[in-house]
Amino acid sequence: MSHTYQTTKSASNIALYTSLVAGLGLLILPFLSYARNFSGAATLQMLTGGVIDYSGFPPETLPGMGLALGMGWALFACLLLSAFAAVRKASWLWIAGLLGIVAAAGAMIGIHTSLGQATQELVAQNVPLRRIPFTSGGANLGLVLGLLASLTVMFTGLSGFKPWRDRMEKLRWALVPSMSFLIAIVGGALIILGIQSVPNSLSAPLTTVQFLIGKMDLVYFVYSTLFSPLTNLQDFLQSLVLATPLILTGLSVAFAFRAGLFNIGAPGQMTIGAIFAMLVGVYVPLPAPILLPLTVLAAALGGALWGGLVGLLKARFGSSEVINTIMLNYVAAGIFVFMIGSSEVKFFGQTYHLPFKAEGFEAKSAELQAGAQLPSLMNLFGLRQEGDTISLAWIVGLIVMGLLVSLLKNKNRLWIGLGAGVAVTALLWMPLTIQGTAALVSSRLNVAFLIALLAAAFFGIFLWRTARGYEVRAVGLSPKAAEYGGINVARNTILAMVIAGAFAGLTASHYVMGGALDEFRLKQSLPVSVGFDGITIALLGQSTPVGIVASSILFGVLDTGGLYVDQKLDALNRDIVTVLKAIIVLIIAAQGFLSKKIISPPPAVPEAKPAQQDKSKEVTA
Repeated sequence: MSHTYQTTKSASNIALYTSLVAGLGLLILPFLSYARNFSGAATLQMLTGGVIDYSGFPPETLPGMGLALGMGWALFACLLLSAFAAVRKASWLWIAGLLGIVAAAGAMIGIHTSLGQATQELVAQNVPLRRIPFTSGGANLGLVLGLLASLTVMFTGLSGFKPWRDRMEKLRWALVPSMSFLIAIVGGALIILGIQSVPNSLSAPLTTVQFLIGKMDLVYFVYSTLFSPLTNLQDFLQSLVLATPLILTGLSVAFAFRAGLFNIGAPGQMTIGAIFAMLVGVYVPLPAPILLPLTVLAAALGGALWGGLVGLLKARFGSSEVINTIMLNYVAAGIFVFMIGSSEVKFFGQTYHLPFKAEGFEAKSAELQAGAQLPSLMNLFGLRQEGDTISLAWIVGLIVMGLLVSLLKNKNRLWIGLGAGVAVTALLWMPLTIQGTAALVSSRLNVAFLIALLAAAFFGIFLWRTARGYEVRAVGLSPKAAEYGGINVARNTILAMVIAGAFAGLTASHYVMGGALDEFRLKQSLPVSVGFDGITIALLGQSTPVGIVASSILFGVLDTGGLYVDQKLDALNRDIVTVLKAIIVLIIAAQGFLSKKIISPPPAVPEAKPAQQDKSKEVTA
């Protein structure tokens, strides 16, 4: 069935302005970098033909970039075509955007190919790889903006078709966090421009043109470094290690939000969960198949009891959950220090021995039994020693299957998605094979990450697929209306805090059982501050499981990339990530900064054509 193409004025304007801005950026911003030294100084190529060097020691021979530059001009033409189609509100607007994506991808492939060939030539001349400058080259700000603009144009063009518009309507919840993140990026860029000088090793002062272009390259360098873990498997795995506890604490805060509660007690709940996990994992003599799940359940139970206490006080006495959770955080910290801070305690003149602290001066527990330790994901998938190989094709197959099942309207979409997933997995099985290095084999990413994903799935299924979850959400939206409708508000308040506490307690599966603290022990270095980070995650993820997982991975990537920024630039360090988080929270919490069209967007009803408007007037008459 064909659908009349109708796009909104806002969608057309977005496509128009992004195309024009990106087209201008292609002309005046760096298109690619041939090389970049350790301090960030680069040798840049402009699309218009000039080469600007900031290192003072540019490569003696620059690789030919004919294909990359040609595709860059093709991208420029596609952006002009997109602007023309946006003005005309043409039905082929999405095609112009798709052509721009193809041109940008072709330019990136051309850059990669040319730099790779130049690198191989130097390797053939026995030049050590660490001394080859082209390994640090790649696309730059102008090309990346062109790619992002083309993606925007394609989706705005597709919004003119009703089936696609209906799918995009379901993603309106992402407007506030997306705009908040974009504003944070712009705010961070202004800070970068203000405090960091242009990295260069030149003997002469920078000219005005060099200064301006160098500043733009600096912004791209910082953000490309922050997001660099997305292009490196080892760094991405480290990002997932950091994201795992964020997912669980974010779910904890978000679940309480859904019930109309503000859970600031995730630090205390994760502490008690860690203590319970230690007690079971160290002292309960059971076989591994029973001990491992029992230890995980103990971690959840510890957090659930600590959260449930707050829920009981709220339901029974009406006391503020904010004050109670803050106070219980201190109580949990006191219990934690009491148990592993010392092996002896004096009470009424008597000295009692505590069995929880391990031998030595460091405050930590005994090591968990081998049966209570969660395995590394890399070991679980088959990378047990250096040189082992595994294929990641099945992950791509699952992603393809999920996308098709969610996007297709066909009644057989499950079978279509399954068939496509199997086909993609078979096709990519060998090309996506990776070989285990020492860093991959020793990765700290463990099964707790899968537990966090299962917790996110439970979050979504319970709240939106069960009657009890409906009651929890009803209490959160309006307790009086829920009570009038026959819902037990007190019971659901307690239940919400029990489940929220269980999510926070499960972080012990990562820190204590998963060895994320370098040992399979309860240690004084337990990072309870991650419980407060869960508030940021819940806000950015809009209290949805998908949003929380995505936000956690994003922050994990930024935290990992921030280490590299700290190493390369003198005036900037990893605190730039903290600044970005703070801006995001500020914008989301004080939504008065945002337009009402973003906070409460109206339905995307396309503009009626003149003929339709005349007809509607006749009917009204």
